Amino acid sequence: MTPHALTLDTGARELRAADRLLHALAAGPALPEDVFGCTHLVRGDRPRVAVSLTFASEPLLRTARERLTADGHRVTAGVPDPYGRAVLYPGAAALTGTLTVAELLGRSAIDRVARLGSPDAPPPDALVATRDHVRPQWRNGELVLTVMPASRGVHVPIEVPDPTPCCADH
Repeated sequence: MTPHALTLDTGARELRAADRLLHALAAGPALPEDVFGCTHLVRGDRPRVAVSLTFASEPLLRTARERLTADGHRVTAGVPDPYGRAVLYPGAAALTGTLTVAELLGRSAIDRVARLGSPDAPPPDALVATRDHVRPQWRNGELVLTVMPASRGVHVPIEVPDPTPCCADH
């Protein structure tokens, strides 16, 4: 990631709300296509989800800051932590359907695919059913998608698109 980053602390309490905000910002004129938009869990007295935006250059950062501030967003410099969960990133829109690991890496800014609970990465020809919801995370400066085995040798990202809320059956 580059040092050209800013954070919006909107007070969102859920990842879905933060995801929607990032997608709404991407649909408007404030963000270029090569932006990285991440969510960050903020702990403490007021737990919430902040969003960060990282740009390729200082002029893009300045323009986005001006537009976002003009739209009423509270903007601060930098990112809350180095472990953001990427929602917006180059190539994200191309990660639909079932792809091989090699296709997934070739189409997007994702650096690596890791297999949950295993030191071994899936091979390049392993299939990943994206469920049209691919949320890699930053780890040690790399954008890493963690997958888990599903069925018949196919893997899926560990984050499901529509999780069942806790205690939904009560």
